[in-house]
Amino acid sequence: MTRSYPSDRGRRSLIPDPVIVCIDCGGRAHLLTTWSEEDPPAAGDLAVYRCSDCLDRWDLVLEDPTED
Repeated sequence: MTRSYPSDRGRRSLIPDPVIVCIDCGGRAHLLTTWSEEDPPAAGDLAVYRCSDCLDRWDLVLEDPTED
């Protein structure tokens, strides 16, 4: 799940969930990617997660939930 917020740079800032469910094992995958306040996450950015149970890595492309 991603939340979308207006950005002063003309892009929508997206806040990815800090923990997601691992598709492989059902464990907890934690967000590894960090962003600065000057350059917040936006559509098209990569959010990298690592599962604490099976250690799989997930690279997810952030999408703007308001786009069709």
